[in-house]
Amino acid sequence: MLLDLARLRRRRTGRTSSWNTAGRNQDFWWIKKGQSRVLADLKGPGVITHLWLTQGQHYREVLIKITYDDAPYPSVLCPLGDFFGLGHGIVNSYQSQLFSASTGQNNQFNKGCALNSYAPMPFKKRAKIELINEAAEDHRQYFYVDYELYDEPLPELGYFHAEFRRTNPFGGWGHEVRVNTPEANVVMKEKLAWDTNYVILETKGRGHYLGCNLSVTNFQGTWWGEGDDMIWVDGYKWPPDLHGTGSEDYLNQAWGMQPNAFLRNGSSIHEANTRGYQTSYVHHLENPVRFNREIKVTIEHGHGNHLCNEMSSVAYWYAEKPSKIAAPPPVAKRMPVLRDSLGNWLYDKKNQCPGKPVPLNTEMKKMKKAWVRKQKEAARKK
Repeated sequence: MLLDLARLRRRRTGRTSSWNTAGRNQDFWWIKKGQSRVLADLKGPGVITHLWLTQGQHYREVLIKITYDDAPYPSVLCPLGDFFGLGHGIVNSYQSQLFSASTGQNNQFNKGCALNSYAPMPFKKRAKIELINEAAEDHRQYFYVDYELYDEPLPELGYFHAEFRRTNPFGGWGHEVRVNTPEANVVMKEKLAWDTNYVILETKGRGHYLGCNLSVTNFQGTWWGEGDDMIWVDGYKWPPDLHGTGSEDYLNQAWGMQPNAFLRNGSSIHEANTRGYQTSYVHHLENPVRFNREIKVTIEHGHGNHLCNEMSSVAYWYAEKPSKIAAPPPVAKRMPVLRDSLGNWLYDKKNQCPGKPVPLNTEMKKMKKAWVRKQKEAARKK
């Protein structure tokens, strides 16, 4: 990478930004409620090298949309904050190789924050970047889009993709059961895992998976992890091509998630600083998961999928062709779950998009009964 800094290339460098063409200092754009604006419409071949955006709010209400080569659908369509690695509409300063954020008001909802993306986004003919304002008010946006243009398309470069998914709540079979207890240790494998794990990415075609960010609203209040990552490449089989050992292990940490952020993994938001909101990320820069026909990236929520917390994620990958992505939920169904002044969670059906319930099998029913007996026995001993 550093050697590339010295390499002279025949390329043209460009930028679009929100600078005030009248020469004054109002260097921002307004996006009316219910409307969208095109930040950049680039004619290729070329590559988007850097995005910088800053705003004071609407991290879940505003969507970033990127469409390549006049495809009939976007390859990126994500809430603004989540795309840059910040879930829940919360801002916080952190740094990774692909994304960074900087704010003077850490761990708060809807405050001013600078967002950066350094993920290269190549295109052959055209790249269009838009913001869609689904908030109930106008949105003020500052931005830079930096890019390079080539004389000829560079060979073997994929198209950058990102998609947002959410389940609120996840459809776990035993939310009352605490993680890392014998009652939570049910068998989760084969088609049961394929059908019920939280899905981070499911797509067809050829490409490589680059990683994700994963956000959790921890309703239960204890440890939300222990869920094994399971990644299937080019179709179902058991065991999957990649099978991990636990949520924090997949995120390249251990013994829970620590409040730190590294170049390839870490926590951009840590629940110890936010009373239950967590966003963690892992970027497979040296070890992307390559696929030729399809890929399904999943993770258990709690071992055996027993928890019912809110879960959301953004998956990142490169594909041989512009590919259709999962549409994000409507704006009301992607807003964060809040607390009241006493700290109680405010469950509102209007912003729920429940996950498919995990079907109760014989072992799960047995474990739920055993948990009830254990709680009754503990209460009697008090």
